[in-house]
Amino acid sequence: MDIVTIHHLKKYFGRGSRQVKALDGIDLCMEKGKFTAIVGASGSGKTTLLNLIGGLYQPTEGSVLVDGIDLSELTEEQLTVYRRRKVGFVFQGNHLIPELTVRENILFPLALDNSRADQVFFHKLTELLGLEPKLDAYPHMLSGGAQQCAAIARALITKPVIVLADEPTGSFDVKTSQNVAGFLKMTADTFHQTLIMITHNQELSQLADHVVRLQDGRLAEN
Repeated sequence: MDIVTIHHLKKYFGRGSRQVKALDGIDLCMEKGKFTAIVGASGSGKTTLLNLIGGLYQPTEGSVLVDGIDLSELTEEQLTVYRRRKVGFVFQGNHLIPELTVRENILFPLALDNSRADQVFFHKLTELLGLEPKLDAYPHMLSGGAQQCAAIARALITKPVIVLADEPTGSFDVKTSQNVAGFLKMTADTFHQTLIMITHNQELSQLADHVVRLQDGRLAEN
């Protein structure tokens, strides 16, 4: 079953002679519960594609359906709710709030939605990511890898339909990159999440169930 369906997707920035075709006609489906890696050179359209799936951009043409929802039909308010409840974001920077503990950072998305945590899920998630002994620590007290694990836990705590990861290991050394990517895949497998990750790392892309290659805003031949 497909969780993401993309049809004739185009996204242009600017106008006239300065117009940039970030995506120029993408048709793509992504399977529910699978790990998809998006690869390609800088400027190939990877982040634009991820942002369109995440409801951060509106397409110039075409459609993006996530879990049966056509994002182009949503209002700004509905898109905000969609991002909060349906999507978990993991970025290259962890964007943890320094004044909050690890526990408070993880639970923050639920607080925004006036929701309560599933305590069983919370403990299973933090245990899986090796965070249970660090829940009362502050971000600056953690290693870079542990901070990113906290960011992963924060992205998953709302039980999103999809997890979007934009170069989540880009600032780490090889070993830490492998560990973080391994944790992402492990949590996705354990909790049956759909994971879509941008990466320049060929080794990390090999962890994925499917690899999507972009070149100049179009799908490239594998």
